[in-house]
Amino acid sequence: MTSTLSAVTTPQVPAQRQPAPDTGSAGRTAPPSRLRSSRTDLLLCGVLLVAILVVQGWNIADYPTLSDDEGTYLAQAWAVQEGRGLAHYTYWYDHPPLGWIQIALLTWIPSMISPESMTVGSMRATMLVISGISAVLVYVLGRRLSLPRWAAGLGMVFFGLSPLSVVLQREIFLDNLAVMWTLVAFTLAASPSRHLWHHFGAGIAAATAVLTKETMLVILPALLVTMWRHSHKDTRKFAVTGAITACTLIGFSYPLFALLKGELLPGGGHVSLWDGVKYQMTRPGSGFILDQGSGSWGVFQSWLYYDRVLPLGGLAGALLLLATWRWSVTARALAGPALTVAILAALALRPNGYLPAMYVIQALPFLALVLAGGTASVAHAVLRRWRDPDERRWQTGGRYTLAVVLAISAGAYVVPRWYDGARTAVTVDANAPYQAASKWLSTEVADPEDTRVLVDDAMWLDLVHAGYRPGLGVIWFYKADLDPAVTKTMPGGWRDIDYVVASPTVRRDAVDLPNVKAAIQHSKPVAVFGTGEDRIEIRQIQTTGTAAGGAR
Repeated sequence: MTSTLSAVTTPQVPAQRQPAPDTGSAGRTAPPSRLRSSRTDLLLCGVLLVAILVVQGWNIADYPTLSDDEGTYLAQAWAVQEGRGLAHYTYWYDHPPLGWIQIALLTWIPSMISPESMTVGSMRATMLVISGISAVLVYVLGRRLSLPRWAAGLGMVFFGLSPLSVVLQREIFLDNLAVMWTLVAFTLAASPSRHLWHHFGAGIAAATAVLTKETMLVILPALLVTMWRHSHKDTRKFAVTGAITACTLIGFSYPLFALLKGELLPGGGHVSLWDGVKYQMTRPGSGFILDQGSGSWGVFQSWLYYDRVLPLGGLAGALLLLATWRWSVTARALAGPALTVAILAALALRPNGYLPAMYVIQALPFLALVLAGGTASVAHAVLRRWRDPDERRWQTGGRYTLAVVLAISAGAYVVPRWYDGARTAVTVDANAPYQAASKWLSTEVADPEDTRVLVDDAMWLDLVHAGYRPGLGVIWFYKADLDPAVTKTMPGGWRDIDYVVASPTVRRDAVDLPNVKAAIQHSKPVAVFGTGEDRIEIRQIQTTGTAAGGAR
């Protein structure tokens, strides 16, 4: 495929002074061919995609441990499917609802065929669809940013097969959906065709990403850089203005939704978007990421536990590309992804910011691209020194020998580390305690319909399918203290509860929840599954006498 703007040649202009072809802002003389028209690209991308889906899909229901956030998003998707509104409880403006609306669409057919399969473990399989699309987009974006075929494939490997990616991309997180839409936006912005509708589409995709997970807003400047560099100079201002307008208009649909519902500003008897924003801006920080002992340090170490190559190598690659921007064609082409990594790293380094475990998901594709791009830059710089026009045969052999040595050395460093992390992901069953606790509550409780139990959201849908009343019989434990619609049905507080499932999440957060804390203190364990900090206790409330001891 050739550029839409070909060189203009006139008979009056000598050949040596003809205007140079429009190279675009990325500095390339011809855009790469489309993926669908290149058999080699299709074959390489297809083989890598199969490998990624196999590794990420193997043991997906059993590892990692089910999280409360996963259960929340899936329960909200279930509520949308069931026509119960935007959430399984009173919706408040924590995240925009578009994310779990998409999850509802993904899980709609499976839930129709087998309603009881609408649980976190089994529905993780839907994340393979998102992960597969994102992996292909990483390859396509790499090629559109002028990476050679091998480097684009390497970026796809980094993104899809890093143990950190394998673990986090399996989970039902809004971040994974938002990343997919962000990659769509970058891919359209870097389109070699440079049609105006590509840039408008990039703006729409960017707005969709923000409405899926609002934190994607911070990387929009990097998207604009990519769009500016890959648009034609004659239509650049119009294209960028159109993309910004499309993104803004769609993005404002969320506050408009709140305004139409009378929930934009705080008031009596309703939630508000302003309160949601205020909560996000004032929530307690988790400390400085480099301060040992802080919550952020613990999150950072959990990332490095699975993989040091992608986060640290990708950050180094971004710094290398930004430092060589003026004289490196690859650095200029990858300015958008490198800037994305820099922005996300700067936010993570805030002295007292809040750093959730899934934060790194937003950076994964861009870490992969800049690491691959940095590798390509280094390889190109090294191989240039082997040029010798008088000894071409020796030069070619030496270059290939050096490339093989470098590849083997890198593989010897990376493969053993990735193998350990991937082996854990495909062999360990971390969710057996959850499955056993769910089975116990489904079979050992005589009358689930008239039983009230506090659980985390990872188990909420399991018990709904087991016959417990959604919202009133099986209660997401936060709501027992924080949702007036639930607390008014509990005039006796903890005494109106029959059981509390003390999972690690419940035990950790009960400190700040009076009803949940009291329920644990006035209960005794009747079944315990697992050991240590990961154990799950099913505790029966004791309304008379003294409980056998609170969960510790």
